[in-house]
Amino acid sequence: MSLSLILWFAVSVICDVAGQLCLKRGADNLPEVQGRELAMALLCSAWVAGGVLIYIVEIFVWLRILAEVPLSIAFPIASLNFLGVTLASHVFLKESVGRLQWLGAILITLGVVVVARTA
Repeated sequence: MSLSLILWFAVSVICDVAGQLCLKRGADNLPEVQGRELAMALLCSAWVAGGVLIYIVEIFVWLRILAEVPLSIAFPIASLNFLGVTLASHVFLKESVGRLQWLGAILITLGVVVVARTA
């Protein structure tokens, strides 16, 4: 796997982690409303807008990756976001992450290593 492709995967994972963090912050700040009021709150949330914009960037990054890598290899490698989101939610959102969650994220990461070595 080339260095440029590794960088594209890193950008994809970073975008996914950043997008998830933004959407979580936006969701945490939503008022207790429903229907149109909720839709308006979502549209006016800078955090939600930021998360959506990050995901738009990620779509283009992902398309670049898929142009070079079979989906059966790209998708498992992209699941590094499980480890990234777990780590970021613990560090930036101060969420409690239990041992089994860490174990699951590490096992997924080991699976990614196995898949990436077959590429």
